[in-house]
Amino acid sequence: MDLGAIVSETYAELADERGSGTPASYIPALALVDPNKFGIALATRDGEVACAGDADERFSIQSISKVFALALALEREGASLWDAVGREPSGNAFNSIVQLEREKGIPRNPFINSGAIVTTDRFIGDRSPDQAVEDLLTRLRRMGRDESITFDEEVARSESETGSRNRSLAWFLADFGRLLNPVEDVLSVYFRQCALAMSCRQLAESALFLAFDGTDPVTGQRMCSASRARRINALMLLCGHYDNSGQFAFEVGFPGKSGVGGGILACVPGRAAIAVWSPGLNRAGTSLLGAKALSKIALKTGWSVFSGRLPEI
Repeated sequence: MDLGAIVSETYAELADERGSGTPASYIPALALVDPNKFGIALATRDGEVACAGDADERFSIQSISKVFALALALEREGASLWDAVGREPSGNAFNSIVQLEREKGIPRNPFINSGAIVTTDRFIGDRSPDQAVEDLLTRLRRMGRDESITFDEEVARSESETGSRNRSLAWFLADFGRLLNPVEDVLSVYFRQCALAMSCRQLAESALFLAFDGTDPVTGQRMCSASRARRINALMLLCGHYDNSGQFAFEVGFPGKSGVGGGILACVPGRAAIAVWSPGLNRAGTSLLGAKALSKIALKTGWSVFSGRLPEI
């Protein structure tokens, strides 16, 4: 199978639709991004990365960062993390506060904002916010084999200045005793985490460990246990696109995680990690063109977690 040709063909077929969807505007820094940007990167176990379009331009990965934060929080906390955050789809928007109040401060899953704030809190542990951020960057640079990975300070500042809803969620969590660190310390890390700036190529390479049972197939380095990698993939499939998760699973059939910066990270267990980027979003906050690209790649490759074929691990 010529994956490079599939990626290039998919990009060409959708190029005329660049600019479709609505870019996120509630974070001012994201509203300034060119809506016509469109990139695809597909990384495989042999270290090859098939790219098309703006695959090497960095963008704000936003909620995709929650996947990496979850992996690192599980490494620090183990199964006790699940005492503080659930593993069920929410059926609500990513920043809903109603469900959190009704369910006594235990978020439904680690990918909605309230759940991600709890996950970030546990990842911080007894360290300072700056130490936690440095640890996150160190791990991402190792996973992506790229020392230049960092976060966008302007986006982080924009997140903080407009983060009233996230502050409300964090104070709700604190009121129910769900946070171990001060609210502003947790949010300091959370806003910088969401402001990570990565290209499609960097993102796909960084996530390969999730497609290969927790081990980077290029370096052989284990990033997390096989069981945790599989559980993270399960949560991506069930909860990775909030109240659009079912539709994404139906149309694409890969575990995936979206971000309001227009990126989507998808994993095909045993085969590849794929990152797409197009800033225009659908009503649920998932990249409109990115989801179409992944659907086409699934169709052209025949890959699906529902196909019944054994993965090539």
